[in-house]
Amino acid sequence: MKLVVGLGNPGRRYAASRHNVGLRIVERFARSHGVDLSEDRFDGRFGRGRIGGGDGEEIDVGCLLPETFMNRSGEAVAIALRYLPAGDPSEDVIVAYDDVDLPFGRLRIRPSGRSGGHRGLESIIQCLGTHRFPRLRFGIDRAADVVETAEYVLQDFSEQEDRELDTHIDNAVAALDAMIVEGVTPAMNRYNRQDSAED
Repeated sequence: MKLVVGLGNPGRRYAASRHNVGLRIVERFARSHGVDLSEDRFDGRFGRGRIGGGDGEEIDVGCLLPETFMNRSGEAVAIALRYLPAGDPSEDVIVAYDDVDLPFGRLRIRPSGRSGGHRGLESIIQCLGTHRFPRLRFGIDRAADVVETAEYVLQDFSEQEDRELDTHIDNAVAALDAMIVEGVTPAMNRYNRQDSAED
């Protein structure tokens, strides 16, 4: 089973914030595959379904949106892994989250790595005891010098960004599909290179 985790903060106040884009990506991924996220499990919203694999076999996928607040996201992921048949994070877990070190809308897929200061990712690394799990980073760009990063990520996207966001989220959903169906390395080769070609 693949466990796809979308990081964000619960509640209406944060729903449209930059920090919640990982959550929004996984919500749309779930919707595109008919996965119902209404289950209240593992300290989050959870749903389970199957998506078609490249060889005709269907792949069992769970989607988790932790509702522990960002800096405790790892608690929800650790609980889910205790009960789901997704035992090896390096193979079975994919985390989608926002990244201030990438330009808006850019994607970066990585098979492992440190937290880069992201509190949600840091919590997952601490709770799982490993940094070896694939992740999909979605660029939200850096704040202007006059705005602290912690304040910036909790702000909504600008009007211009909002107009482009749907297209970028659709691209991120396609990247998740590729990571699951084709594997992390082929997905990296396609989506990381795609970004470079636009530079």
